[in-house]
Amino acid sequence: MNHSVTLKDIAKALNLSISTISKALNDSHEIGADTKQKVLDYAKEHNYLPNRMAKGLKEGKSRSIGVVVCSLDNNVIAQMLDGIHKVCTDKSYQIIIMQSKESEKLESACIELLYAGGIDGILISPAYETINFNYLISLQQSGLPVVLFDRLIDKIHTHKVGADNFKGAYEATTHLINNGYRNIAHLNTNTILSIATERLNGYKQALADHGIPCREELMVSCNYTGATSLNENLEEAIKSYMNLENKPDAIFTATDQISTRCLVILNKLGFRIPEDIALIGFTNTELADAMNPPLSTVHQPAFEIGKLAAEKLFSLIEKKNVDEDFETVLLPIDVQVRASSQPRK
Repeated sequence: MNHSVTLKDIAKALNLSISTISKALNDSHEIGADTKQKVLDYAKEHNYLPNRMAKGLKEGKSRSIGVVVCSLDNNVIAQMLDGIHKVCTDKSYQIIIMQSKESEKLESACIELLYAGGIDGILISPAYETINFNYLISLQQSGLPVVLFDRLIDKIHTHKVGADNFKGAYEATTHLINNGYRNIAHLNTNTILSIATERLNGYKQALADHGIPCREELMVSCNYTGATSLNENLEEAIKSYMNLENKPDAIFTATDQISTRCLVILNKLGFRIPEDIALIGFTNTELADAMNPPLSTVHQPAFEIGKLAAEKLFSLIEKKNVDEDFETVLLPIDVQVRASSQPRK
């Protein structure tokens, strides 16, 4: 993929002046509609991104980085952004934050816009939907520093910073087992991202280590494409769990959104927690203590993940260490026990 086509190249190819090309790209009223369309089509076909000229600043840096996250209304993400913001402020850099809303198409558009804006690097927590990372990899290969945080994938070779999801899931499930629960259900999300598989594997390993059989019908993956469908999915999953002949006595939930919604749905359906069913889940909500009942949680070091990921990105931007080896850092999690997972009386 070639991103180095210039105004001069387009002018030469279309036999027009550079000023005409520039005006056409800037939607000037001086240029006719046909010419404008011809220029835009050519520019798009050859991956010309006009605002990359911001790269031509005196020091060769725009002093801005792009951050792509799934959603801004997520406690964990908000805390990570605080960590990123701290480092960027210290470095006198601007942050441009964009959200993918778990869509591969939207994520790609976010990356394209950020690249066009002349950013010096990208921090990304990939969308659940994303399968194809070729565009991001091609930008990385053309020299754009990229660092992954929170949700990590094998397809991109770079620095990666996240939580120790396997250990968090293992400890949460072990906590339920130690409190006397044996039929433990798991609610996760259907994605290829390691965040989901690590949490599923931690849950499975804890069951295996305590001699508890892993039951397929107690592992449900939820659709993540929208709040409504997630709520409907969860309610359906919980109802099907509670209609089983050998129903679960506890649920371990794998994501921030699932954990808090699950508690609300169980209350709505009239189940007493933990008397009818215990609950523990990954979430950094500050409202865990105020929920009914207070929710046991797997708390992630979100601020620290954001901070370290930003530091890793700046080490690539500043190229202080030319032979820098990429590393994956998994920070320790913290299981916070509250009433929702107490032993049954």
